[in-house]
This record gives sequence, C-alpha cells and structure tokens, in this order.
Amino acid sequence: MEQRHLGRTGLRVSRIGLGTLTWGRDTDEQDAADQLKLFWEAGGTLVDTADVYGGGESEYLLGQLVERLVPRRDLVIATKAGSVPDPYRRFDGSRGHLLGALDASLERLGTDYVDLWQIHAFDTGTPLDETLHALDIAVSTGRARYAGVSNYCGWQLAKAATWQLAAPGTRTRLASTQMEYSLLQRGVEREVLPAAIDLEVGLLPSSPLGRGVLTGKYRHGTPSGSRGASEQMAPFVEPYLDAAAGRIVDAVATAADGLATTPLEVSLAWVRDRPGVVAPIVGARNARQLADALSVESLSLPDEICQALDDVSAPVHRYPDQDWSTL
Repeated sequence: MEQRHLGRTGLRVSRIGLGTLTWGRDTDEQDAADQLKLFWEAGGTLVDTADVYGGGESEYLLGQLVERLVPRRDLVIATKAGSVPDPYRRFDGSRGHLLGALDASLERLGTDYVDLWQIHAFDTGTPLDETLHALDIAVSTGRARYAGVSNYCGWQLAKAATWQLAAPGTRTRLASTQMEYSLLQRGVEREVLPAAIDLEVGLLPSSPLGRGVLTGKYRHGTPSGSRGASEQMAPFVEPYLDAAAGRIVDAVATAADGLATTPLEVSLAWVRDRPGVVAPIVGARNARQLADALSVESLSLPDEICQALDDVSAPVHRYPDQDWSTL
C-alpha cells in the first residue's frame, strides 16, 4: 500500500487507515484479529483508536493483538483523548485530564508510546494554550511521537496550528487533523481543509463512506444487520438517508457501473485522492468488509468521473466561507 507523509512531518502512514470504533463492542476479538492481520498483510500501517471507543475496550483489544499478530514497529498507532462520559461536560481539554488519559491509554495498549496522539475535540472551558501544552509534554517525554487534533473547526484548527508554530519555546507542530469527510459530508472544504493545506496539517477523514451509506446498501431499504438497523447506530446513519444523499449515492452507483467496480471503491478513491487528504479511516465489521475497502488501492478515478461526482455533491460556498477574491 502506498505510504504518505502526515502533514509536514517525517511520519509516513498508509493511505488507508484502519478504524477501531466498534472494537470491543460490536467487533469481537476474532474479527478484530482477522482485520488487523489482513490490514498489515496488505501494507497498512495506520491504526486509529480513542480512549472512549468501547469505554477503553478498543485500545485494550488492540493492545492484546499487537506483537502477538503484528510487530509493534510495523504499526502507526493513533489514539485520542479529551472526550469524557459526562452529560454536563462532553470534552475535557485540561492538561491534567489529557495526560492522565494518555497514561491510561498506554497501559491499555501495552506500549510505551503512541505514534500519533490527538485531542478528540475542542474544549471551550479550557484555555487553548493549556490543551496544547499537554501535546508538548507528551511528545517531549516520549509518550507520543507526533500530535494532532480532531473535530476542530476552521478557526480552531488555524489558531492551534499557528500557536504551535509561533509561540516561544519548543512546540510540537500539529501533524494532523481528523474530521468527517466524504461525498455526503464536504463541510470541511469551507474552512478546515484550506486551513490544513495552508498550515501543512494532514487531513485524516473519518466516515469516508458516509457512515456506510455510500456503499449503496441503503438504496432500497435498510438491511437487517446493518448499522442503520441497530438501535444504537441508526441515529448516526439517518441524516444521510434523505433525498439529497440519495441523488449522490445514485451518481456513485452509476460511476461504479461504468468502471466495473463498486460504489464503495468509487467513494473511497474519491476522498482518498482529494487535495490535503492523507489517509481516510475505514471501519469494518469483519475482514470481508475490510478486504472490500482495501481493494481500492489499485483504483484511480478518471478526471471526468471525479468532476461529475464533484458536481453532484458540491456544497454551497457563499460569503464569508468562500475566498472574497473568487466571488
């Protein structure tokens, strides 16, 4: 699998990442092991998790599989901290919480360091310089090799990345930002992506298949056993089942028919090769689903197909989202 640099750093990651959101919850140890082995054998290196995935079970399960199945040195393990199970405070970006959460992640993962440590979301209740100081401490103490953020809007990302470049002392450059990005969700193109490209921060798209909708599985109803049919995940999928999304999915299916491939491959190839994108993060229920996603490695979309998909899914960019000089 092709490797790409993550932002303006020396860290190289596979251009498809393995997501573990459901590990330890909906994905059991055997399915997780099958996925990790398949991913590694295909040349995949980037494995993404978080301290809150499965209440910590995702990290724990990954830690149990590393070394037993795959050499630690062959993986780029990325995790996150900052989300908290508190109805009154969803995010905690305080230095104390973040560094404590990192130590707990390392223990669950069974490793001395993570390759990429990310702040899960912006915390309005904590000064940004305090949150970023936690990243500096994590890197300077060797507990994290590189640092990034997740779910930061455009001004938040720009402020954080600029602070790390301009503040006095030795600061850790932001390597990445993780955001939802797909043909069904192109909101990052308004401000987040331009900021990331300008500041040389690599984008790691989450939900690159539109929460599963871009595979085409929901075109004629909701299949039993799918995320959309589960009580827990149905609200996550439902926003992408409207008429506007349906038109985009139909266009993807038409493109897939013309290329003798699948809607999944078309959708994933589109986002993988967008400017500023480093590695879409793909989550799968089992190894078969993951194999379908990894088959995209050999696919490059023709320019005319890309343009047609751009047109049918184009978000509305108006003042002040769009550069004044282009209006």
